[in-house]
Amino acid sequence: MKALDIIAAVLLVIGGLNWGLWGAFEFDLVAAILGGNTAVLSKVIYIVVGLAALYQAFSVKAIQTRWNLKPAMA
Repeated sequence: MKALDIIAAVLLVIGGLNWGLWGAFEFDLVAAILGGNTAVLSKVIYIVVGLAALYQAFSVKAIQTRWNLKPAMA
C-alpha cells in the first residue's frame, strides 16, 4: 500500500504543477504533451490524477498509520 501512497502523491504533484502553470500562464502541460485537452490520453491522465486526489482525501488516517505518522494537532 505504501507504493500506492507514493504513486498517488506523485500524481498529485503533477496535477498541482499543471494547475499552477494554468493559473500563472494559461498553459496546460498535460494537454501540450499529449495532444490537446480533449485527447483520450489527456483525459485518462486527468481522471487518474482526480482518482489519486480522492484516494488521498479518503485515506489520510490510514496513510498516517501506514507511515507511522502522528496526526498534527490543530
